[in-house]
Amino acid sequence: MLDSQNSLPAIRRVAIVGSGLAGLVVASRLREAGVDTTLFEKSRGPGGRMAAKRLPEPSDGSADIGAQYFTIRNPDFRQFLERYAGPSTFGLWRGVFRYEHPEQGWQDMHAAERYVGIPRMSAITRAISQDLDVRSGVRIARLKRDSNGLWQLRDTDGKVYERFDAVVMTPPPAQTVELLSGSGLSELAGDLNIRVSRMQACWTVVVHFPEGTGASFQALMPASGKLHWIANNSSKPGRDDEGEWWVLHGEPDWSDAHTDMPQEQVREELLEAFRACSGITTPHRESLVHRWLYARPRARTTPGHLWFSDSRLALAGDWLEGGRVEGAYNSAAGLINRLTSEGLIPEVQ
Repeated sequence: MLDSQNSLPAIRRVAIVGSGLAGLVVASRLREAGVDTTLFEKSRGPGGRMAAKRLPEPSDGSADIGAQYFTIRNPDFRQFLERYAGPSTFGLWRGVFRYEHPEQGWQDMHAAERYVGIPRMSAITRAISQDLDVRSGVRIARLKRDSNGLWQLRDTDGKVYERFDAVVMTPPPAQTVELLSGSGLSELAGDLNIRVSRMQACWTVVVHFPEGTGASFQALMPASGKLHWIANNSSKPGRDDEGEWWVLHGEPDWSDAHTDMPQEQVREELLEAFRACSGITTPHRESLVHRWLYARPRARTTPGHLWFSDSRLALAGDWLEGGRVEGAYNSAAGLINRLTSEGLIPEVQ
């Protein structure tokens, strides 16, 4: 079923479900190749896990609630960001980053160049999306092929979008399975069920310290049964906050086991764990809670992308390439290279 060679005519029009980084990379590269693309995004704007949550008044800023930083190991990824987002939209996040060793205590994280969006992580995806056709606030509910083999997409309001040569799906696997199952594509949905079981949840708490904390570090990875990550979001470049906003990510197994916990209880338990591992006792003023149901894949060895040539349906996303921001780019770029090598789209220079 997977990965057979395709002898059908070239792809000229593509629908992309989801406008996270993977969807935006696919759309940008296809557009450059002369392929007409339309992105359908259920949220108010693009970004996916490169998301930033607007902070309550009087703050005029935002906090990165999804991906906290990203690496650039693939030089093509850097070239893409500079070309499509612009060099001013991202920069290095410098500081003291530590992890807690179960026996040796707090240790410095390995040296690495850690990048963030400026002034927020979503600045990158917003910039990439500017010249793309993104239909925000549109949740696709069903896919169907017509008698000519072209795809139709129907949204939850009943509106139909027609005559696409191919469809690229970029949401998390559970949402992809739901859409495929609702579209009568049960065989494809069944292929993904194992992958869905490998995705883990993440509770996130954002907390404000109006007087700052005096912390000597910017981020910690505790050896905690509740907390996986804490970071001073206000220490990232381009943030101009009053006081400090900190982001707390719940430990994946704990988040999985407590997905239905009331938000107030999540807030109190993660704040208590934060105080215990950081030593910060400064009073906080405000806090926000967000739940990611499908935040990270358990498995790290994945196929990169999936291309069902008989139906001209593709899947791309970070969950297919290790779960990191750079993985989203690598997944999308791999799909484009695949379509190019099979002669389905023109080669992109």
